[in-house]
Amino acid sequence: MGRHGENIRKRRDGRWEARYMAYDAGKGTKVSRSVYGHTYEEVKEKRIAKLGEASIFESGYAAGQGVDTLLGIDFKTAAKDWLSDIKAECKAATFEKYFFIYRSHLEKILGGLALEQITEQIIRDRLASCRNLSTSLQKSVCCVLNGILRHASEQYHVELPKIKMSYSTTLHKETEIFTKTEQSRLIVCLVNNMDKFKLAVLLCLFTGLRLGEICALKWTDIDFTNKTLTVMRTVQRIYVEGGRKKTVLIETTPKSTRSRREIPIQDTMIAFLMDHRSEEEYVFGGDQALDPRTMQNHYRKILKEADVLYRNFHTLRHTYATNCIEGGADLKSLSEMLGHSNVKITLNYYVHPSMDTKRMYADRLCGFYTKLNGQVLGKAG
Repeated sequence: MGRHGENIRKRRDGRWEARYMAYDAGKGTKVSRSVYGHTYEEVKEKRIAKLGEASIFESGYAAGQGVDTLLGIDFKTAAKDWLSDIKAECKAATFEKYFFIYRSHLEKILGGLALEQITEQIIRDRLASCRNLSTSLQKSVCCVLNGILRHASEQYHVELPKIKMSYSTTLHKETEIFTKTEQSRLIVCLVNNMDKFKLAVLLCLFTGLRLGEICALKWTDIDFTNKTLTVMRTVQRIYVEGGRKKTVLIETTPKSTRSRREIPIQDTMIAFLMDHRSEEEYVFGGDQALDPRTMQNHYRKILKEADVLYRNFHTLRHTYATNCIEGGADLKSLSEMLGHSNVKITLNYYVHPSMDTKRMYADRLCGFYTKLNGQVLGKAG
C-alpha cells in the first residue's frame, strides 16, 4: 500500500517504488513512470528529482509547497492508471469485474471530466443514470469510483471527494429452494442411469459446492478414507478485452480464504463417487476443468427430465443449506461448510425455512401453551 499523498510503496521483491507523471513526447500525453530504490528515503529523493525534471505541476513540489493543480489530467487517464496499478494485485476475475464496471458505467459519464473539475455534486448529478441499476451493482459502481478517486488523489496530489451514495432500493426477489417433492423427484432422476453430470448435481445437493468449485474438482481433492472433500480451486469465465474470444475459462483459487475448506462426505455419496472413479485428473472434466456453461446446460436437461421447474444452479446450494438447518445443523458449522466469511451471510441468504418447518414450530408452541394452561386449550371448540 502506497504512503498517503506520496504514491510510494514497498514492493514484494523488497525494493521501494515511487510513481510520478511525466510528459511523453511520442504519445503526446502524460504517462505514469516509476523510480526504484533500496530505501524509502532513496526513492523519495529520486521521485522529487524526477518531478522537478518533468515540470508537470503548476506549483513546486520540490520546494516543499505541495502540489495543488494538475495540467490536463482527466478521469479517464486516472482510471486507466488505477486499473493498471491494481491488475497485478487482485484476481483476474476481480480485475475484469472492476474493468467491466468502469467501461460500462463510469467511462461514459465521467471519462472526459478533468480532475480539477470533479466535485461531489457533479459526480452525484452524473451518477443519476445509475439509479435504475440493482442495489448491488450501484454499490459496485461506487466502490470502483472511490478506488479511482482515492488513487488519483495520491498519484496526482489533488483533493478529490469520497463519494457516499444513498442507494435506491430495488425489489428483492426471494431466493427459492427446491421443495421436498421436487427434491424427491430430482434424486430419483439422478440415481437412474447416472452419468458424471447427474453425479455432479447430486454432489452439490450433498455438499453445497458452488458451480465453479464443482467444475474444478479433482480426484485428489477427495479423501475416500476419511470421507472428506477439500475445496482448493474454482473455474469461471471472464471477459477479455481485445482477445480472439470474448471470454476465456480460467482456473483460480476459491472466492475467499474461507472458501478453501474441508467438507465431510456421507457414505452414500462416497459410494457413488467410487463407482465413477477414474484415472483422469478432474472428476467431471476429464483432463481439464469442466466448463461451467457445459454443466449448466446438462443441469437444465436434468431438471426437465425430472419434471422439476427450472431454477438456477445456485438453488442446489441454497437447498443444501436449508436442509442442513432443518436437520439440526448449527449455523457455525454450516457457515464453514459453505465457505462463508461470517455466519450472518449464512443466516440472511442461505437459510429458507419451509412451511412444514414453520408449522412444526407453531404446533410446538400450541403444545407449550396447552401444558401451561392445563386442558383449557384442548377443550376449545
